[in-house]
Amino acid sequence: MKKFFSEFKTFAMRGNVMDLAVGVIIGSAFSAITTSLINDILMPLIGLLVGKDTFASIVFHVGSADIMFGNFIQAIFNFIVMAFAVFLIVKVVNSLHKKKDEAPAAHPAPSKEEVLLTEIRDILASKK
Repeated sequence: MKKFFSEFKTFAMRGNVMDLAVGVIIGSAFSAITTSLINDILMPLIGLLVGKDTFASIVFHVGSADIMFGNFIQAIFNFIVMAFAVFLIVKVVNSLHKKKDEAPAAHPAPSKEEVLLTEIRDILASKK
């Protein structure tokens, strides 16, 4: 049993698992923000154009069945907004990585051997 918990601890503390956990937590918070953006800001504006409060209120009645077509449209709209927001975030992060990669690497200071060899080279060049 002790070995099992040791293996689990090793698994859980690897970088990928911790990164995934942080991503899930931030993703759920981000989902709440985009849901609020859609429900509280965008849908009332779209509602003015469509004439309904939300897409969810669009219902077709076929016999005794209610086809909630509006819920489907709302889910597609939510997905598009979320995908666009994630695209923008990834684009910004990639541009930040690109700038970091483009930064020129500083040349390290020459070692004592290199300084000595440079001095010898200069002395030999001045004697010619």
